[in-house]
Amino acid sequence: MIGGFLGAGKTTSVAALAEHLRDAGRTVGLITNDQGRELVDTAMLRSKGFATEEIPGGCFCCRFNSLVDAAGQLTESTRPDVFIAEPVGSCTDLVATVTYPLRRIYGDDFSIAPLSVLVDPVRASRVFGLSEGGQFSEKVVYIYRKQLEEADLIVINKTDLMESGALAELEAKLTEEFPNAEVLQISARDCAGLDDWFGRITDAEQIARNVMEVDYHVYAEGEALLGWLNATVQLSATDGFEARPVLQQFAIAMQSHLSEHGAEIAHLKMTLSPDSGLGGDVAIINLVRNDFVPELSADLDAPIESGQLIINLRAEGDPETLHAAVQSALAAASTNLAATLDHLEHFRPGKPEPTHRVTDFA
Repeated sequence: MIGGFLGAGKTTSVAALAEHLRDAGRTVGLITNDQGRELVDTAMLRSKGFATEEIPGGCFCCRFNSLVDAAGQLTESTRPDVFIAEPVGSCTDLVATVTYPLRRIYGDDFSIAPLSVLVDPVRASRVFGLSEGGQFSEKVVYIYRKQLEEADLIVINKTDLMESGALAELEAKLTEEFPNAEVLQISARDCAGLDDWFGRITDAEQIARNVMEVDYHVYAEGEALLGWLNATVQLSATDGFEARPVLQQFAIAMQSHLSEHGAEIAHLKMTLSPDSGLGGDVAIINLVRNDFVPELSADLDAPIESGQLIINLRAEGDPETLHAAVQSALAAASTNLAATLDHLEHFRPGKPEPTHRVTDFA
């Protein structure tokens, strides 16, 4: 299981691990997870040819039986040697509510790897007071810190974004704050440090240790401060359009609206898939902070006449503010494109209510 807060780069890292395992001759099944439906992560991973099951409507801890069912469905269809599960980015207490119950109930079926928790170094530096910038409120930071507290491996991702001295300072801080975890540095995008990390999780098992204490009241209040929005939009233009400027326009319009209304972006991610063409064609853009430039991680080779845009937006702010941000972006795009909203959901996550909570390793 590859955890980490919203915007830490989990999906890119999951894809890199899956490719590594596939190249080593292993069959891989991927399981994505979200509070809502219509996930960018699922679309991206499937575009790379991986068998992927999606569990919407709550985190793994609250949808434990769905997690087991998803593993069963993948087993029937592709018989994977390895499952890689990517939990919701606002979820914590995964050891007590997911890995220990799996070991207790299904120990004959699954071998559980050490829990990796990824961090964005810029966000982490702000959380731990090493640099200045946009910040989450105290109860959201509570979730952030709890994710790191239960990690077997804390993986500083996106090392290409920070100078070596600042990375060393961050690694020292994380080592001091969370002495039970081993701290590693990687860049999933640049493939730096991946072999070292993969070697620690692909053939290793989670070791026993005390389950951390979690104040579920504070946890629930922290999640409830986050706004969640998923949408799908059908885009078309008679003369065709290019993916890159359209995605950039959407991202910048939403970024501007959210910044003006004091909503701190945790993660905005969008995919654009053409209605015609190969199934693996997809353009992807990400934004993980208000004061950052939207990053295009994949583009389409040629203009298209129509396609489906999937929007996943998570921010500390009112869901109505997120909705208004999408509406403003659609309005701005309508001068050049025909845009039809096919699906929209915006909400605050409900109180986490785990299916199981096992506090010992037996």
